[in-house]
Amino acid sequence: MSDVKSRSEDTAMVGPTAIHRQLDLIRRGELDRFVVRLRSGVLVMGETQPLLGYFLLLADPVVPHFNALVSEARAQWALDLGAIGDALLEESGILRVNYETWGNLDPALHTHIVPRSRHEDPAKARLPAREAYDYAQSPRFDLQNLEHRAVFERLRARLKALSV
Repeated sequence: MSDVKSRSEDTAMVGPTAIHRQLDLIRRGELDRFVVRLRSGVLVMGETQPLLGYFLLLADPVVPHFNALVSEARAQWALDLGAIGDALLEESGILRVNYETWGNLDPALHTHIVPRSRHEDPAKARLPAREAYDYAQSPRFDLQNLEHRAVFERLRARLKALSV
């Protein structure tokens, strides 16, 4: 059984998107930000780290948006997001996790997973991360950066048990 609805308006893709390109790099073993494959897709660290521990869950196979999924696949997407959030909360000591699923720039299902810290400026902490932080000017993900590597490795180890 397919995880995708069959209505043409639900499965029509504008492509290839940045999500498609990242998945292609993962399949070739060329994306160093790849963390783990889960049942609904793949987890990658953000290209930039406006807040340490910023991740994205990318649907694999690619679908245009959440509503293109059948009920079981929707439930799995939510379960995987929850597991990622639980792992972030337990492994990094953050205050909460924000989940943002937009798909306006890249019409392919992906969710931004944004850790919110107790140490954030209170004015920024009340805003969506995209409004509070300049992602383009944020530190680029770098496995040589000890903080980036630590979060990457802790989440990978924690979520390996959930991978397929």
